[in-house]
Amino acid sequence: MALHFEILGRFNRARAAQLTLPHFVCQTPLFMPVGTQGTIKGLTNNELERIGCQIILGNTYHLALRPTSELLEEAGGLHNFMNWPRAMLTDSGGFQMVSLLHLADITEEGVTFQSPVDGKPMLLTPEESIQIQNRIGADIIMALDDVVRTTITGPRIEEAMYRTLRWIDRCIAAHKRPHDQNLFGIVQGGLDPELRDICVKGLVERNLPGYAIGGLAGGEDKDSFWRVVAQCTAALPEDKPRYVMGVGYPLDIVVCSALGADMYDCVYPTRTARFGTALVPEGVLKLKHRAMAEDTRPIDPTCPCMVCKNYTRAYIHCLVTKDAMGSQLLSYHNLYYMMRLSRNLHSSIVEGRFPEFVCDFLRTMFPKGDVPEWVCNAMEVAGIDISSCCAPFPPCQENDSSNELERFDKVKIEI
Repeated sequence: MALHFEILGRFNRARAAQLTLPHFVCQTPLFMPVGTQGTIKGLTNNELERIGCQIILGNTYHLALRPTSELLEEAGGLHNFMNWPRAMLTDSGGFQMVSLLHLADITEEGVTFQSPVDGKPMLLTPEESIQIQNRIGADIIMALDDVVRTTITGPRIEEAMYRTLRWIDRCIAAHKRPHDQNLFGIVQGGLDPELRDICVKGLVERNLPGYAIGGLAGGEDKDSFWRVVAQCTAALPEDKPRYVMGVGYPLDIVVCSALGADMYDCVYPTRTARFGTALVPEGVLKLKHRAMAEDTRPIDPTCPCMVCKNYTRAYIHCLVTKDAMGSQLLSYHNLYYMMRLSRNLHSSIVEGRFPEFVCDFLRTMFPKGDVPEWVCNAMEVAGIDISSCCAPFPPCQENDSSNELERFDKVKIEI
């Protein structure tokens, strides 16, 4: 295996570790920005290094279409092509079964996509996905899995889970660079505990370098979300990294870290920046709102990033509707926020103050004590007492993440 995973500290299920990869030594928990086609929109590689980015994510499907894996191999891999010295992870292309379902036909052989570039059919098999990722050369490569939305029910969920297990053997057989690339398997099974359990056991039997929890963050309710994470992290090996795919909301990352997960990725911090929204400890800040037009404070007075040191909310408000620099500055700030959150999670676990960190985080985000019930339930399983942060629940509180985001939209304008 081309990685070493050393746990440096724990609090109950939460752990802080050092993940040594061929191109970088990483500290977990960690968040990975998504650079679909070899770039994080709005930031240079030097800026990514400056804010503490450890791993960036590329997408096999998109890179295979443009610039092509053959060109990347000729250039010495994606690291050389984009001049990125630190670690890299490539997704297998499986997620495109959901995001491009109208262009895809899924069979036992693989997935046939209609290219959005030129309309030509492209067959992505487990073998082809691994061959492309071997050419790209990322430190961590993902097995091709059969992905379905968690909101789907019925026999399709079971079919996808068993196909994922059959495909992992084809991925392992096709992998030609195990000495310098780490193949992670992906746990599928929807919201069905039995199917998730079968998939975890099947993948663990293959003794892979690491494991991902897939098929989440696709519209399922939050109570189901955290229970799947808790079930999978409890069953996966202690000495291997655990990666929850597609998770990027700060609250979700804190909860998943408390439950024993290590790695996360999502387009959320940069995508929401392009819509004029900043991440702040209290939730989110809408810079397009008229209330920002004459606000001379920084985005976050507690943030030491370059943007908060040099620019006001009013200035960025002027930019976000008219100039690309607005989204660039917000992308920088939002990714700095995520890197800082990762560092704080790691240090608080190592230094034995993780419960205090969690309570401070929740008090800031929910000053009225209205911590969502699903968070309270998850923290109880994680063994973290957050009673000091929580007001008593009303009789019919809903576990709906959209309600939380609506709440932030309404109140953060006043920050």
